[in-house]
Amino acid sequence: MKTRLVENVEVHRGSGNVFADLGLADAEKLAIKTGLVIEIRKAMRILGLTQQAAAKRMGITQPKVSDMMRGDFTNLSERKLMDCLTRLGYDIEIKVRPARAETGHLMLATA
Repeated sequence: MKTRLVENVEVHRGSGNVFADLGLADAEKLAIKTGLVIEIRKAMRILGLTQQAAAKRMGITQPKVSDMMRGDFTNLSERKLMDCLTRLGYDIEIKVRPARAETGHLMLATA
């Protein structure tokens, strides 16, 4: 991580994954799930859906939507979050390519 001083405060350049920067286990998985939830929230806003209407459309309960909106999505898998997005009218494309390093990584790119 690159460090520099800004007005006598040490500033560290992040890796692009705040969860990894904080040293959390499963940082890539958390970043992917967070990105998916952000897209679900955007879709709900664009479509003008209430939590109840969104829940029905996504095939989950309203309390799970409420949890998701409050940032608690531990009870939903990446697969289920992707399913929710497709039910909201979004396409999901998964790309696989050789890694530049010995070990690859997961990444979410949104349009």
